[in-house]
Formats: sequence, C-alpha cells, structure tokens
Amino acid sequence: MMPKKARDGDDTAGLLRYLYGPGKRDEHVDPRMVAAWDSYVDDPARSPDVTISDLALLLDAPVYALLGKKPPKHVYHVAVRNAPEDPVLTDEQWVEVAREMMHASGMAEHGDHEGCRWVAIRHADDHIHIVATRGRQDGRQPNLRQDIVKMHAAARRFEERFGLRRLSHGDRTARKWPKTGEAEKAQRRGLVETPRDSLQRAVREAAARAVSEADFFARISAAGLRVQQRIAPDGNVTGYSVAMPGDRDHGQVPVWFPGSKLASDLSLPRVRERWSTPVAAPRVASTEMWRVAEHKVREAADLLGAEGLHKGAGEVAALGDLIVVAAVISPRLVRSQLKESAWEFERASRAPGDRALEGQARKLFRESAQVLSQSVAAVGRNDAVAALGFLLALVQAVEASRCWHEAQEHRAQAEASGKAGRLLREAVEVTAGASAVREYRPRPQRTATRSGPGQRKATVPGERPMAGVVQQAVPEHAHAILADSAWPALRTRLAEVERAGEDPANVLATVAARRELSSAESIAEVLTWRLDGWRKLRGSTGEASGTSSSSAGGDGMGRGSAPVRKAAPAPRRRPPGDEQHKGPGRAR
Repeated sequence: MMPKKARDGDDTAGLLRYLYGPGKRDEHVDPRMVAAWDSYVDDPARSPDVTISDLALLLDAPVYALLGKKPPKHVYHVAVRNAPEDPVLTDEQWVEVAREMMHASGMAEHGDHEGCRWVAIRHADDHIHIVATRGRQDGRQPNLRQDIVKMHAAARRFEERFGLRRLSHGDRTARKWPKTGEAEKAQRRGLVETPRDSLQRAVREAAARAVSEADFFARISAAGLRVQQRIAPDGNVTGYSVAMPGDRDHGQVPVWFPGSKLASDLSLPRVRERWSTPVAAPRVASTEMWRVAEHKVREAADLLGAEGLHKGAGEVAALGDLIVVAAVISPRLVRSQLKESAWEFERASRAPGDRALEGQARKLFRESAQVLSQSVAAVGRNDAVAALGFLLALVQAVEASRCWHEAQEHRAQAEASGKAGRLLREAVEVTAGASAVREYRPRPQRTATRSGPGQRKATVPGERPMAGVVQQAVPEHAHAILADSAWPALRTRLAEVERAGEDPANVLATVAARRELSSAESIAEVLTWRLDGWRKLRGSTGEASGTSSSSAGGDGMGRGSAPVRKAAPAPRRRPPGDEQHKGPGRAR
C-alpha cells in the first residue's frame, strides 16, 4: 500500500469534479464517496439533494473561517494505492484506511470532532483519493509535521492486516519513479517507457563499464544521449545532467535530468566511487572470459558480507554493476532475462547507510565486470554453453546477497535479490536446454501403419497424450510434474515440439538430463524453461526438425549423425534479447 501526497491546490470543486468524472481516458469507473469526516455527509454520486459544488463549499467552509491568514494552497490531496497483484479491498476496508490516514497525517485524529473536513472517493479497484482542506473546524490550522512518514507507517500495518504486498519503510534507496506527466507524455509519443527510465538504464550501463570519469562521459555520449557537465568556478566538475534527443518541454527546451534524479547511486560523487579504488583485471583470451569471470564470481559469493556491514554494502553495489555488464554482453539467447534481472537487482545494489569500497568481494566483482567488458568483442560471446558456468556463479552470488540483506533486515533489498535470482535461474535453465541441442540425436520415426482390427493407429502429430510423454521421459518425476501448477505450460511446449516434427519424449529426456532436477522448486517450470532454450537454439541453427545433417549453429554448436527421414522444417524464431527489451540500448 502506497500513500502518495499530491501538491497542494486551491480549487476544491475542480479536484472533486475530476475525481467524480470519467477521467482523462475514461478510466474512472463508478466514482463514489466511501468515507467522510461526518457519516451524514451525502454523496453527490448517490444523492439528488447535493451537488459537487455543494460538497466543495462544505469542505471549504472551515478554511474561510480560520482565525488567521488563510493558506494560499488549502486543498490537501492524498492517493492511497495498492499493488496490481494485491487483493481487491471492499469499500468498508477502504473506509478504515481513509480514517487511519487522516489520523496519521494530523488532519483529523481519532476522536477529534474539531479536525479538518475530508472525503475519500473511490473510482477504481486498487486505490482511493482523499481530499481534505487545511482548516480545522475550531479555527486553527492542522499540524502536518511528518505527515507522509506517518501515513507510510500506517500503510505497513494495513499490508500485514489485509495480506497486501509488503513494502519497506523509506530508506532513501527506492527507485526514482516517473511522474504522472512523464508517463502520459511517453504514452502519447508511443514509447514503451519514459525518458527517465531509458536514461537511467543507459547511464547505469555507462557507470558500470567506465574506468574513469572521462570514460564515463564518453560512454554516455556514445550511447546517443545529450550530456552537460556542471562546472564550478575553480574548473572542477561537480555534477552532470542528461537528456534524451528530441525530448523537449512546451517551450522546446531539452528536458534535463540530473544524475541524482535518475537514481541515488547515479549522482556524480557516487559514480566516481566505482573507480576511486582502481582494480587491475587481467586481459584474458576471448575463449576464457566466461571461465575466468565464473571463478572470480564464485570466490566473491563465498566472501560477500563476511567483512562487515559497510563492506557488504559496497560489495552488493559492485555485484549490481556486474549484472548490468553481463546483461550487455550476454548471449542473445538469455539477454532479455539478464536485462530484467539487472533491472530488478537495482534496489538490492543500494543498501541503506554508508558503504565501504575496500571489500575483497567487491574487488572480485569489479575484476569480473572488467574481464567481461574488455572481452565485449570476443568471438565466443554468444556461446550460451560457455556462459552457463558463469550464470550459475551469478545465481550463487545473488543468493548470497539475498541472505546478507535478510540478515541485515533489508526487506526491500532482499525481495529485489529474490526476483533477480529467479530471472537468473530461468536464464540458467534456458541455457541448459540450449546446450542439450549439442547432444540431441533424433530417433528414427516410425512409419504410419494401416488401421485395422488389432492394429494401433499412427498418432497424428499434436494428438499424442503428453502425460504419457512425461512418464516415458522422466518417470521418477512424473507424479510431481503432473501435479504442478506449471504443468499446462510444459504440456504446451511439448505439443509445440511434436508439431515441429520432433519426438517430445526424446527431447524432454535430453533436456532433463542436462542438470539435476531434484532441488527445483517447480520441476515443470524448470523443464519449460529448458524446452524454451532448446527450441530457440534449435530454430536459430536453421536446421530442419527431424534431420541430422552436420551443421554449425550460430552459437558455435555443430553435430552430426546418420541421416533419417525428413519431417516438416522447424519454424525459425527471432533470437530473443535483441527486441530492446527494457534495455539501455533503447535510449540510443
């Protein structure tokens, strides 16, 4: 639950008309009053005896009766919103929320019959708007000191009570979310994300890969962004701002964002910390970059947090940069998952409080990032099999960061680490499925037989019972898979494999043998991911399904076997990860 206070205004009637109206794009559904300062206040949407103007006059009356000077901005507006995945609260539950928020803010405390007047309006399932006026009924002004902080504390209690998504108290590490106007502007222009988000991704990538201040600004410019430095009278650079090309306000002036407004760790002093302690990463052969990085990440994962709180904070920050770099140069097969993982891990990389820059794990993470960044043009960079070990090490490091955050009671950071870890595990399983292509040997398909008494009719592709396929391919896990909520998705993947002309039992057995399954929380989900990787790489090699001619795939995997009967060609799939899926490249 997120209380968000809007700017104070001076037009009570105008705000009420908007809240009771259809919205800017007809998004307001059944606008109604769910609570008010007095239970006898009529709702303009339900009563013919009161209008919106009448309600506005009732709310404004104490303001005009103030003993002192009337505040120029007397309209107090708070929106209280739940996450999309939260259960829908009833009107009665929102009544409790509204009253508690007014009590916490100081506008109208419980039992105070002389407090400010307010109403709560609901026009959607997931949020309410509270409109109050800054004038108590006894002629005084309310004490609103720390109002939003106290409302957030009240929201945490409702999250536990109503089973909502648990957020954390403000620790100044949260992401800088786009403002409503920015989101609406991006929607009008047909952009998939706001300029603020695009700039944040691009600047974070430049900061993660830079080795000096000059290199940092050069990378920002190379990404196609506009950048201007803030220079003090003594000639020193004290800050910077960036803008998207073509992003201008009504006066045709570029919309600049200071680094600190993109994220707290993207201010120039925090960016400089990344190279304030130099590291000398060895240059390695392109064929060795994944193995060298894997070794360093595994060693760092074992050391993460072992040297104290402040060094642990610096170590998770370096891990965040490493994931950003890995996402940029990762194999196309899993690039989308790694970019999403870097986006999710962003909050986990910012631990509350101070951070030290001398931790051993931090040094190893930074060396790994430089090894990968220096090898960006390596011939084997898109070899998903070569990257598998590194991805497994990255999963280990992210899990170590989650445990460290939980030990420090950093709830939001631990949750972010968990989300990033899940995306990395998906990348691991997709890669494992792709690696199975190397060892896959199509079985000769049986010729169709005539139907007749005592004879079995040949199975039509797509009609084979997939439960039997599972029992044949992985009998030891069949019961758990068929009872799993992810079984329908796996069944769909198996049917697609069969329609492509492959033997689904043979393919499933091949991908299942790549890595153990017993430790998986959902075996069906893991196998679904592996089949995704198998199909993507199988399609990218340009081979026809059911053939066995020796070929070298786009990821450097060749194989050969005896020729068998040709079936329908497998559909070619566009390699994932190049769709500009929430990546910094969109800013270019």
